[in-house]
Amino acid sequence: MNSSPPGVHIIRKDAQITSELTRNLFHKNLAKVEPPHQLKFLHTTLSRSGLEEFFDDPKNWGEKTVKSGDAWNIKQLRGKSSEDLHKLWYVLLKEKNMLLTLEQESKRQQRPMPSPERLEKVQKSMKNIDLVVKERETALRLLQTGHEKPVPGEWRNDFLGRTYWYTYKEWPIPWYLNKKYKKRKFFYLPHVNHFIRLRLEKHLCVRARRQNLEKKRQKVLHMKFPHLAVKSQSQ
Repeated sequence: MNSSPPGVHIIRKDAQITSELTRNLFHKNLAKVEPPHQLKFLHTTLSRSGLEEFFDDPKNWGEKTVKSGDAWNIKQLRGKSSEDLHKLWYVLLKEKNMLLTLEQESKRQQRPMPSPERLEKVQKSMKNIDLVVKERETALRLLQTGHEKPVPGEWRNDFLGRTYWYTYKEWPIPWYLNKKYKKRKFFYLPHVNHFIRLRLEKHLCVRARRQNLEKKRQKVLHMKFPHLAVKSQSQ
């Protein structure tokens, strides 16, 4: 004969109902849990500053000469897609930053930079990439709009006889009512022709002088380093 008071039976029934509800909810939600192989576990890695990318390869430290390939020419770059040119540009930019860092450090330590021609090759390659990209932009623009320049314009002369490309702009009023535009002079008087010839003569003299100095410098270098001159001619 059970002699427990009626309040105890009520508590036991409530506890039994609560445990059953908890068990049912647990089994229902258990099916929604993803299997372990689909979960991404938390992991940590060592912190890396990435400053070693701004310096040369440790294998080249202390070397007087470092082997490097030729610069990318325009013919090779024209055969690449725009995405490849985009990736190559950032690779060359990273290499350029590294070489500039190496050049500055060599100057600070007053030591010769190993294979300084690498920087010239990288700069030449980046310049050729820029030319190829501009060629494609110009070709696409000619196909779509028929204009070679990104913004329409025309060649004009200023009051000193200098020729420049004038880009068309949008104005809220017509040109014959625009006082600012009417103040600009896109012509020169006949007496300016004499000074135009003098400016052209000065430009030709400066260019000839620069070319003569470059020839003299090359001649002096060939006299100082004849073995390098013979090697460059053989290549």
